[in-house]
Amino acid sequence: MDNSVRAYIYAFLSRVFTKEIDAAFLQDMRSNEDVLKLIGIDSFNYVTNNKQSEVLEELNIDFHSLFHMNNHPYESAVLDSKNEIMVGLQNPVMQFYVNHGFDINLEYSELSIPDHIAIELGFMQKLVQQGQTQAQEEFLQNHLLQWAPPFMMGIKSMAITPLYKDLCDFTSDFLLNDYHGLLNG
Repeated sequence: MDNSVRAYIYAFLSRVFTKEIDAAFLQDMRSNEDVLKLIGIDSFNYVTNNKQSEVLEELNIDFHSLFHMNNHPYESAVLDSKNEIMVGLQNPVMQFYVNHGFDINLEYSELSIPDHIAIELGFMQKLVQQGQTQAQEEFLQNHLLQWAPPFMMGIKSMAITPLYKDLCDFTSDFLLNDYHGLLNG
């Protein structure tokens, strides 16, 4: 897969998991049928065949239920048996960022945890854009693949909208295929 496409997908996924989908983002998704079909045909049909106001309301409820109320999309919380969230340089993800020149200032971010899935996906986008293949492999192997696919599998059954159900499968498949592509590229 072309690096510009990979970077785009990482950016898209990072945005999807950062905050709920608003009207502008939904309109962008509706205008890019190829991306919707890539995520899943159920997502395509759901987003394109229903009233925008209904889709936005259902997606908002689903997002907050999946990523705020019932689950924590943070690597340290998923991997820690006590469900504790690690912050600062004690968090291995933060140390990886620092070691690879990723300057992250969480003060100005909607997300306050360095190992939030959206930040990790954004970091991968940056690594792809910079052509840091070895760092991409290491980050996928040691971080994202350790927790994101099982997390997505676990929350999929809680999703009420076809879009978030398909995004769970798409995200896991994309990460695994991207890693495989890096190893065999």
